[in-house]
Amino acid sequence: MMFMNRSDIDDAVTRARHPVTQRAARLLAAWRDVVDANSDGWAHWPGGPRAARQLMEFVQRGDTNERALAKAMGPIHRLCTKHSLTRPEA
Repeated sequence: MMFMNRSDIDDAVTRARHPVTQRAARLLAAWRDVVDANSDGWAHWPGGPRAARQLMEFVQRGDTNERALAKAMGPIHRLCTKHSLTRPEA
């Protein structure tokens, strides 16, 4: 499984140049913050990063496809619904 730690995510937010990739990186950072606020933390609750796997891959690829971004957010939205978490916004 792919894993981006806190500094990897922050670097991605800084490095992203395309608007869609920037939004994806900001969504990933926002999701990390939601996980941190509602669990033992990003590095300790596997459910948060597991739900973000597709989004992390999207960011790493530098993808710019809006539909692919919406698809990558699906597991995060489902987990938010299941655990009554705030959906990340960018």
